Amino acid sequence: MHSPLLLQLVVILVVARLCGVLLRRFGQPAVIGEMAAGIVLGPIVFGAVFPDAHAALFPESSLGALTSLSTLGLVLFMFVVGAELRTPDGVRAQLRAAGWVSALSVLLPFGASLAVAPWLYPELAPAGVGFWPFALFLATALSITAFPVMARILKDRDMRRSRVGQLALGSAAIADVATWILLALVVALVGTGDGTAGYQQAAFLKAALGLLALAVLVFGLLKPVYARLLRTHAQDGEPSATVLAALLVGMLACAALTEWLELHAVFGAFLFGTCLPRDDRLLHALTARLEHIAVVLLMPIFFALAGLKTTGDAFSGAALAALALILVTAVAGKIVGGAAGARLAGNGWRDSLATGALMNARGLMELIVLKVGLDAGLIGPQLFTMLLAMAILTTVMTGPLLGLFAGRSQAGEAGLARSRA
Repeated sequence: MHSPLLLQLVVILVVARLCGVLLRRFGQPAVIGEMAAGIVLGPIVFGAVFPDAHAALFPESSLGALTSLSTLGLVLFMFVVGAELRTPDGVRAQLRAAGWVSALSVLLPFGASLAVAPWLYPELAPAGVGFWPFALFLATALSITAFPVMARILKDRDMRRSRVGQLALGSAAIADVATWILLALVVALVGTGDGTAGYQQAAFLKAALGLLALAVLVFGLLKPVYARLLRTHAQDGEPSATVLAALLVGMLACAALTEWLELHAVFGAFLFGTCLPRDDRLLHALTARLEHIAVVLLMPIFFALAGLKTTGDAFSGAALAALALILVTAVAGKIVGGAAGARLAGNGWRDSLATGALMNARGLMELIVLKVGLDAGLIGPQLFTMLLAMAILTTVMTGPLLGLFAGRSQAGEAGLARSRA
């Protein structure tokens, strides 16, 4: 029997592109359409309308190859995200403000999530998962902000150099680092194996100490080694094939180490990316050579596999009340937290609310977090589907809320700043 892999790729790419183009026509980032394409290809839409064709196109036995390609796409994408993560121009002058926004935009949804977790845990937690691992993962998932999607929204609205844009980008960078560290610890808390208290404690210590040791290795050894390599052999920021291979080896090695620690490979790739020099020329080269392959070809596979894990049970009966509770907690926590932080830092109400609206964008980063939690057994398909719907809805509402709160003044301010640059 022939493998359906190539046909699967054709269908996934076509549906992802069509959904991306459709959402772009409504003023949304294309990635939201691509995320929605995963739901379209899953059992909720394609599987419900054409069950026989769905079963023939995505048999369980064929998903191994797709999973491997998806993992490679995630690793490449998170590597570039780590390399891209930097303090935006002008944020150092308002580092105190970014600290307030990032802290409150994480702490408020985190605390609110812990408050509602007792109502969600009995029905939505997988068997064998304790309350605190479940609650901490839920709190982490609702506290994430999508730095790449936010940057794309600000770029589309010509607001990256505006006061609100700079503040939100700096805050998101700080918040994302904190939440990724927390997510790694939560995943380590669960561990694998027989589930006994002693084993879980040993697994957590192995993962936590291993992650710390990896951070020391990356920033103590690999950072100066790769800085010298790039300074010597890529002075123009354009790595040769050999230097690019060395970068990929470092990325894959770090990803493999975090997998060995029973964490997800994305942690190691992201960590390695953050250790590279903050060189815009290098970032441009990595984006041109790696990100397009990851985003255009491999990430739609990730969205499709995520869609296959969804279930229609998340949108029926009492589950709708749980979905509404999650959505309110996520939106209110992020917008109120971000706005309160900006207001405490001395910004006006319009700028503060605009900042809160930007911090509410979750997008692709949220989906990566959810897939990590699903793979670790922290959540099941029903809650995964609810949180995926929350990620799409909160990102969709970012643009309209930003327009409502910021108006045209911020775009005009950004244009003035650009003309002076």
